[in-house]
Amino acid sequence: MKQSEWIMLDTETNGLLPPIAVVELAAQRMRGWEPVGLPFRFLLNQNAEISPEASRVNGYTREILERDGEQPLTVYRAFADYVGDSSLVSFNLSFDLDQVLVPEWQRFGVPPVGARGFCALRLAQRLLDPVPAGNCKLQTLRQYYRLPERGAHTAMGDVETTIDLLRNVLRPIALKQGLTEWQHLKQFTEDEWFPSRLTFGKHKGRDYTDALTDGEFRQWLEWLSTSTNERSARMGHWYLGRLSEPNRFPEHGHSQWPFPAPDKSDDAQAVSGQREIALLVDHSRERLQELIGHSRARLAKLEAEFTDEKSSVDAVNAALFRLVRQQYQRRDNLKLIVSYRRLFRDTLIGSGDEEAERVSAEYKNAQDASDREYADADRFTSDKANLTDEQKAEIKQFWKKLVRLYHPDLFQNDPEKQATYDKLIQAINEARDKGDIDVLREIANDPDGYIAKKEWGKINISNGDAHEDLLKLYRAIEMQIVERIEALERLRESAEYELMKQCKARPGLLDDVAEQQKLVLTSEIEKLEKEAKALAVEIEELTGSDSGV
Repeated sequence: MKQSEWIMLDTETNGLLPPIAVVELAAQRMRGWEPVGLPFRFLLNQNAEISPEASRVNGYTREILERDGEQPLTVYRAFADYVGDSSLVSFNLSFDLDQVLVPEWQRFGVPPVGARGFCALRLAQRLLDPVPAGNCKLQTLRQYYRLPERGAHTAMGDVETTIDLLRNVLRPIALKQGLTEWQHLKQFTEDEWFPSRLTFGKHKGRDYTDALTDGEFRQWLEWLSTSTNERSARMGHWYLGRLSEPNRFPEHGHSQWPFPAPDKSDDAQAVSGQREIALLVDHSRERLQELIGHSRARLAKLEAEFTDEKSSVDAVNAALFRLVRQQYQRRDNLKLIVSYRRLFRDTLIGSGDEEAERVSAEYKNAQDASDREYADADRFTSDKANLTDEQKAEIKQFWKKLVRLYHPDLFQNDPEKQATYDKLIQAINEARDKGDIDVLREIANDPDGYIAKKEWGKINISNGDAHEDLLKLYRAIEMQIVERIEALERLRESAEYELMKQCKARPGLLDDVAEQQKLVLTSEIEKLEKEAKALAVEIEELTGSDSGV
């Protein structure tokens, strides 16, 4: 592997549905696990529209590409010179190569570039199996393993992040498993393989090795092997074959599960671009307790960060709602009127007066429900504001307490305690998502008292001492960490988050946005008023009166 030369590449596109146009192409020559030489990176001007979703993620607009982009043929010829006959690798090779680049080359009449290498996503899925929270999204792995931030969702940034992942996380596991040559890695990613945890069906989330002691689970796998769906049948046969030779695959079973080593100096590591990764080979009680402590601290930090940023987004949304509430409510009222007048007219003609009168009653109920929703929204948004510095500091403190309540399924043999625990976690999650600091504070300061007040019963929320309980707890907290990382990623990719950032940078922007929304809503209202009036005239002609919706 040390002397193998290959190309790491990534693309950014104008969307995910064919025909797909490349808007950025980036690559880096590699020798073994290390980058060598200068990178390759170009924007492409395809004169194609970019979907709002794609533009929000990668930051490119048609105007930017028309200004800074190169002609596709020029870029692909330069790329062919850069690649030569080297093999191509990407984090999702079937997308970047098969769905994006190959069709583009065919469209422009460009000969195929390079040779097919291996898929880095497939390599990560196999080496990290079972992946925390069941996914291998590149940015989730970057944050989970504390790899440097390289410009998420730009082609060059994703190339660099994939290289970081390969060097710092995947390489030590691959070497432990004897994957020392390029061909070994390529074959490893091409071999038939399925994740150890099922991703669907009645046994979703379970490790297939549970079927060694669970007869019902094994029968389900046997049934799966007889499926008329070819892939499902292959999956069933694959799992059954592994069950018959459980020692054949030593990589399975967390013996080399990688985790981010406890922080020593985040700033120094960020500057150097290196992050320490360890393999979970010491399952001792003391080591697990140490890891649980570090994981809880990290989860507390992520939860506080999410609560803070979500509060800022909610505050902007609430302020915008208050500015345009009148227009939104008028628009929605008119939508109801138009919808029910159509229904009233059609019911009158098809079923007569009595059935039509029922439509009138349904409309009144729907109107009352809509009014209640707006009243509730008024109450919900009235106290939405950015957290003060004091509140932010307090949140960090009580999240340190709250994360001690995250447990795995310790009460699976006691349904009553399990139900109480589930309600407690649900209350924490709902309060976090709503930004209800009072509830979070109450639970953090006295969880037993909160449970008693809700009359949910009693549970013992202290750590179990058994080795298996500690291991389950560690994995459960790591799963919560991944879920919170992904929630932060979704929040930061949203249009609402972008608006919040812009409003912080430019005071007065929210008023401008509100005025733009009012103009759009006013246009909708005028069209709806005309349609509502036309329907009223039609109903009056049919009934001889202005009764009805």
